[in-house]
Amino acid sequence: MKLVRCPEIYEGNKKSLFLAGGISNCPDWQKELINLLRETDLVLLDPRREKFERNNKEMEEEQIKWEFEHLNKSESFSFWFPKETVCPITLYELGKESASNKRIFVGVHPEYSRRRDVEIQTKLIRPEVKIVYSLGELAKEIKKGL
Repeated sequence: MKLVRCPEIYEGNKKSLFLAGGISNCPDWQKELINLLRETDLVLLDPRREKFERNNKEMEEEQIKWEFEHLNKSESFSFWFPKETVCPITLYELGKESASNKRIFVGVHPEYSRRRDVEIQTKLIRPEVKIVYSLGELAKEIKKGL
């Protein structure tokens, strides 16, 4: 496994997985998922920065551009919806990538406020996608699917 974290730029062409999900106002779930995927041959693209200055407009724009570019570079996507936040950008990204032919893996905390929306919308557009309810299950689906 190789980790590429924002703002580092990924230029490679190996199997890559973008870690989409909450960053603000939620636990560092990325750290747990990265640990669960440590033994894979994936390149993990992690948008969570070590330090993010919320009021820094330049950093905010850099963050959004990094995510946009690396979503486009990635071969596959994992989505995690934690219970602590609605994750509007992650919902947007899930909608966008659900319409593509790329592999997606979806995990939803059982107490996530928009759980039914994710379940129903995903089933309508990508019925083959199995939605799981823990990071451990998400890691298993990723390993099985790649």
